[in-house]
Amino acid sequence: MKHRYLPMTEQDKKEMLQAIGVSSVDELFNDIPESVRFKGEYNIKQAKSETELFKELSALAAQNKDLRANASFLGAGVYDHYMPIIVDHVISRSEFYTAYTPYQPEISQGELQAIFEFQSMICELTGMDVANSSMYDGGTALAEAAMLCTGHTKNKKVLVSGAVNPESREVLKTYAKGQYIEVVEVPAVNGLTDLEALKSAMDDSVACVVVQYPNFFGQIEPLKEIEEIAHTGKSMFVVSSNPLALGALTPPGKFGADIVAGDAQVFGIPTGFGGPHCGYFAVTTKLMRKVPGRLVGQTVDEDGKRGFVLTLQAREQHIRRDKATSNICSNQALNALAASVAMTALGKKGVKEMATQNIQKAHYAKNTFKQHGFEVPYEGPFFNEFVVKLNKPVKEVNAKLIEKGIIGGYDLGIDYPELKNHMLVAVTELRTKEEIDTFVKELGDGNE
Repeated sequence: MKHRYLPMTEQDKKEMLQAIGVSSVDELFNDIPESVRFKGEYNIKQAKSETELFKELSALAAQNKDLRANASFLGAGVYDHYMPIIVDHVISRSEFYTAYTPYQPEISQGELQAIFEFQSMICELTGMDVANSSMYDGGTALAEAAMLCTGHTKNKKVLVSGAVNPESREVLKTYAKGQYIEVVEVPAVNGLTDLEALKSAMDDSVACVVVQYPNFFGQIEPLKEIEEIAHTGKSMFVVSSNPLALGALTPPGKFGADIVAGDAQVFGIPTGFGGPHCGYFAVTTKLMRKVPGRLVGQTVDEDGKRGFVLTLQAREQHIRRDKATSNICSNQALNALAASVAMTALGKKGVKEMATQNIQKAHYAKNTFKQHGFEVPYEGPFFNEFVVKLNKPVKEVNAKLIEKGIIGGYDLGIDYPELKNHMLVAVTELRTKEEIDTFVKELGDGNE
């Protein structure tokens, strides 16, 4: 018989207490002074039976609005994309979903090969030389990139565009505070990084310039111009990038980026409740030995057969703490595998087609909004997100949309006070013409 949990009887408790040599549970806490012990009752519900609890939790879960029954136009860093059915099949195999990390490479060849393929595909997408075996998510990958730059240049100032995901900027500031690094935000103008403000902010103390491509508003930053500014003096150039977009856009590596980081959630990883994700981290060859996390390499054994090894692990768990480049202590091997399987299933043509559909459908949606009299503030090239101005608070409009089975866009007023009543709309390849048309119509009705 299968149990969801193993019950503990009074006899079990008695035997365990006897085994450790105490007479009661209270005796376990004798070292805690009576004066600091909590004597009241906790303000929580009374315990329920398993059946009652299951019903209550099921009712709560039913209040969630999932992407199977609702058309989602919400992006802002987490996207609703097509996931090849083979992804779940592969990552559900026990040899993968139970493998935390390949500490014994000689018996982890399948896991190591999967990670090696992930690294290879990330390099191809980003146009970079080397990629690591994955990181927690896009935000921490970006922050780690900035920290690498400060360590490499010995400079203590990071310039980050205001058009970078606000959550990623907060993660960056958290990292920087503990290392006494100054983070300066460069404002965005008309949905793009203000190049004049960036030029003015550059000085000899700058370690790197950080931008996003496409940026948080969906706009395509002019990386060529930014690179020329970023590489003033010792300063380095860091680009946070949506890897799916790179199926259609020129990769940052072609524009001279030193580090490209981002989130692989767009490939085979569900939205969940905002995680877990899979960050990627790619660099030029000269920075290879400063990459946080792990690198998997391909080699041959003594018989000439292909094999895989953990080539570099520049973290404090493997080398002296003062020599470590990061305190990142994990990777996202299972999610990296999911991304690898998704990219493999799609293939080069499939990734490009998927990216192109995002562009085409988002442009159709933007034009439809304009035709219906909506103000769309930013012009210029964009990927699958754009900004729409409303006449009412976005929260209020979204509440009406959800009643119609539509998950609306992100409220930009949360992070950008000057963009109050502005919605960030995401249109992926999964959205149909009918869904887009209905969304525009319902948004118009709710905006009146």
